[in-house]
Amino acid sequence: MMNVTALLPRSTPMPTRHRPNTKAAQAAATQADPRWAAVVARSTEADGTFWYSVQTTGVYCRPSCASRTPRPENVLFHASCDDAERAGFRPCQRCKPRQATALSHHAALVTEACRIIESAAPGEAPTLDALAARVGLSASHLHRIFKQATGLTPKAYAVAQRAQRLRSALDSPTTDSVTDAIYGAGYQSSSRFYEQSAQVLGMRPSHYRARGASQDIRFAVGQCSLGAILVAQSDRGICAILLGDDPDALLRELQDRFAQARLIGGDTAFEALVAHVVAFVEAPGLGLNLPLDVRGTAFQQRVWRVLQAIPAGQTASYAEVAQRIGSPKAVRAVAQACAANGLAVAIPCHRVVKSDGALSGYRWGVERKRALLVRECNAEAAPLPVEQVA
Repeated sequence: MMNVTALLPRSTPMPTRHRPNTKAAQAAATQADPRWAAVVARSTEADGTFWYSVQTTGVYCRPSCASRTPRPENVLFHASCDDAERAGFRPCQRCKPRQATALSHHAALVTEACRIIESAAPGEAPTLDALAARVGLSASHLHRIFKQATGLTPKAYAVAQRAQRLRSALDSPTTDSVTDAIYGAGYQSSSRFYEQSAQVLGMRPSHYRARGASQDIRFAVGQCSLGAILVAQSDRGICAILLGDDPDALLRELQDRFAQARLIGGDTAFEALVAHVVAFVEAPGLGLNLPLDVRGTAFQQRVWRVLQAIPAGQTASYAEVAQRIGSPKAVRAVAQACAANGLAVAIPCHRVVKSDGALSGYRWGVERKRALLVRECNAEAAPLPVEQVA
């Protein structure tokens, strides 16, 4: 019997719904993942934070693997080596993801070298050759990786440790005299130390031990276009430029910074100096031709010197500043040094921005930071009027 339906004219087929292109979707998802950028860049800094596998080869790798970059649609990301292996992937024989990286091995050696320096008796810091022999490296190799990891040479690190021992001795009530603290910290000559005391302590040792009790610090509060401003000066130079909305809060901050010093309200001559500082705040590009009394740790002072080298009207990212001081991984420490700055505009931490150019936190408020950057960028703008010093 003939099949009648076979003789009927064929109808136009119904449109079918195409399945999504799963490969394209997977590629798009991989490329949108920030981890993919680390894989493409073969980032050593990303090693240990994640691993990736390649479905076509069945292996998993660390982000810095030197193998040919896989197609994104074939890539999966894993939080650990165990996760990758549970998913059925085997370790790459080229990057050996389960072994320690050269970077982590170097970090362990630098840490060991730091502990050796720290445990050395005062005045007996090991030489570079002796230190290198202890950790099993050549002197030149240790010098290079030590500076890469810490931003300091082994010798500079030993000097910083000696300065820290001195500060601890001066802080200790059991230390009989400043001279005892100097020799106990490992300095071979008190006269040589006194030549460097300003760089080591930011002040004379007797003043440091007294926590500023024997210091006179003059101050005055004024007004500028950014609000209230407090300027303070020690016998070495301007030691504080503080900005804010409340003059009383600025005075309390000064009292906290110099808890044992004698704070003396400025006279007419000092108020003229304050007016000079205010004029500088209004037009930072003009420069501040006055001595500064900069107080901070060795690391903070390294950061602040870099900030002072940033020209008015330009900015640098926290990561760039970290690179310039020789400590590319110390981005967070750089941000903390900026936050610890007590000399607004004179040490221009307002010129440090995020890597994408966006403004981040500023000790005296992001709006003040924005205002300072705007006026610096507008080289043709006339300085804003300076209000009378109170």
